[in-house]
Amino acid sequence: MNKPLRRVAIFCGLLILALLVRGNWLQYAQADKLRTDEENRRVAIERYASPRGDIIVDGEPITGHKATTGDFKYKRTYKDGAMWAPVTGFVSQAFGATQLESIEDGILTGNDDRLFFRNTLDMLTGKNKEGGNVVTTLSGAAQKAAYDGLKKQGAKGSVVALEPSTGKILALASYPSYDPSTIAGNSLDTDTKAWQKLQKKNNPADPTLNRALREIYPPGSTFKVLTAAAALEYDLYDNADEKTDSPLPWTMPGTTTELKNEGNIPCENATLREALRVSCNTVFGKVGSDLGNDKMLEMAKKFGFTEEQFTPVRSNASVFSEDMAPSEVALSSIGQFNTAATPLQMAMVSAAVANNGTLMKPYMVDELQAPSLDTIEKTDPEEMSKPMSAETAQTLQSMMETVVKEGTGTNAQISGVTVGGKTGTAQHGENNSKNPYAWFISYAKTSDGSSPVAVAVVIEDENAVRDDISGGGLAAPIAKSVMEAVVKGKQ
Repeated sequence: MNKPLRRVAIFCGLLILALLVRGNWLQYAQADKLRTDEENRRVAIERYASPRGDIIVDGEPITGHKATTGDFKYKRTYKDGAMWAPVTGFVSQAFGATQLESIEDGILTGNDDRLFFRNTLDMLTGKNKEGGNVVTTLSGAAQKAAYDGLKKQGAKGSVVALEPSTGKILALASYPSYDPSTIAGNSLDTDTKAWQKLQKKNNPADPTLNRALREIYPPGSTFKVLTAAAALEYDLYDNADEKTDSPLPWTMPGTTTELKNEGNIPCENATLREALRVSCNTVFGKVGSDLGNDKMLEMAKKFGFTEEQFTPVRSNASVFSEDMAPSEVALSSIGQFNTAATPLQMAMVSAAVANNGTLMKPYMVDELQAPSLDTIEKTDPEEMSKPMSAETAQTLQSMMETVVKEGTGTNAQISGVTVGGKTGTAQHGENNSKNPYAWFISYAKTSDGSSPVAVAVVIEDENAVRDDISGGGLAAPIAKSVMEAVVKGKQ
């Protein structure tokens, strides 16, 4: 063979080798990535080729499906979609999926690797492919009480309810909300128009925002529960009824600014119990300043601050800062300055108190089921941290119960049930120019001494008369109805 032909042959051989390498790279190394790429239309066609499994609450599905025409054979439907949207998220032929619908998509579509054997058997027997189910920890009664309470209030807000002993999420409500059924298809006339109406640029109320998990608010005086825990845990004070070193007026360290209380309340050298009952800024601001930034930050982290939570839906990290000046620590210790928390986070604070100092990891998926209803995966309760001793927690319980019996939280009282709580009214806007946020955190304790539920409620009422806004007035009644729903369900 002459030299030119030999060169052509070598070049062609290299081309064939490159083609083989490229083909094998795509078929093996890149196979999974290409198979699941959202730009691969086959992925979407497969997702909607068979009936989708359901999301289950109290043994009943809160989702469904119906047949459609075109490439996509089925689309998702929802029962009480707006009420459950913060839990389910949505799955849309046009706009993808979010939250549980996205995280557990493999189970719901039947494409999860753990269903491989069953899918293979169904293919051999000619049985149509089916999706599995996601069984949640949610309580239908608690969720309805939470959503109805927010809807009746008519303002932006959210509610989270937890089972303190396990971390199970019993309610996760956000208002305003949206019906995922309206965007489940791919029609330009209906689904796309509905989608556009939900976007924040077109709807400032932002109904698709999951306020329970993704919004962080200054927690205001509800944070004083955490500050009280720090005072007791770090031995600044020995018990709830010891007088504190709390002058009135009190000027914050390094400043000429007096920290003010709301009204003429008995805060001078008040005990921790009395200070929590009437919500003294001066007492808890000075506690935080006396303990210092490092100890307050350490306590906040024990409760879950500064880290995202996965329920499995992601919750934003709550904020407590480091490297603050003493005056900034004082303000942060009463839930202001840069301190900010999700409603889930503040429910976790209340749950840890109710559970005698042990904080359980919050979760909303109890189990994953195959189409046959066999259990694929079961969630076991998991201890997340122990922010305080049982003795400290029980002291805080007695303090929070005083708040509800004869303090700012009397609107949360339930006949025959012991309720502990803490109100909060948090500043909002530059120089507190906007209506404040109304908070309430609480737990219920039944006659046998167990605490089946802890709750956090936050209300953003932009239209209320400013002087009428309080955690006890706006948020506590909603918390009460949620706790009543859970307690009744346990009876």
